[in-house]
Amino acid sequence: MKIRTLIVDDEALARERLRQLLEAEAGIEIIGECADGREAVAAIRDASPDLVFLDVQMPELDGFGVLEALANRPMPLIVFVTAYDKFALRAFEVHAVDYLLKPFDSERFQAALRHAMEQARNKAAGLNVEPQAAVLTQLRPQTRPLDRLAVKTGAHIVWVPLDDIDWVESADNYVELHVGPKSHLLRETLNALEERLPAGKLVRISRSVMVNPQRIKELRRLLYGGCEIRLINGATLTLSRRYRDKLPMLGLG
Repeated sequence: MKIRTLIVDDEALARERLRQLLEAEAGIEIIGECADGREAVAAIRDASPDLVFLDVQMPELDGFGVLEALANRPMPLIVFVTAYDKFALRAFEVHAVDYLLKPFDSERFQAALRHAMEQARNKAAGLNVEPQAAVLTQLRPQTRPLDRLAVKTGAHIVWVPLDDIDWVESADNYVELHVGPKSHLLRETLNALEERLPAGKLVRISRSVMVNPQRIKELRRLLYGGCEIRLINGATLTLSRRYRDKLPMLGLG
């Protein structure tokens, strides 16, 4: 039996990589690709795939929104694909059989695919699929702290190590990462970014700015209670009075 598989990701390069990996599998039949959540909902309704590799973050309708839109019909097996480890737990709450954390290697892909194919065969044979809690227990040791950010640049994805970032500022629904003489726009709010960063890696110093403590050269206290922060690269930032409690995190207690 061939497992009819749908690829859903808004990044063309990500779809291409999944397609190449899946085309090498004799037991897989790729029935289509979708570039956004609305296309995915229509394709799943029309084609009834056995398995879907589903990106979590997509414009307009994300991966979880796709599943919500299909809540009243039989569901295919889902392997979530995400750059954000925080989505792993929620993936299992909606009965994903596995998830791939970008960037994943071929070994991790093979492990997820083997598991999904086993579940598909069990489902076709009328057997119970493996409880999701057991899958989560197996995957938990593989999680690791976030140490870099994926930034889309044209048709490419650039990985920016957190240690290389000097400071970050809010730009509406984006954040601008300042890395030496370069800057990168990341489609995420500052609040959302702060939630998923390791504690102390980038520290909030105002409503719109975070700074890398390792990039601070000197600090000067201001009369109104705030602080002027000068970075190694010469940039000058202001820690507002409201955020004075963050001084110990900056090593400036």
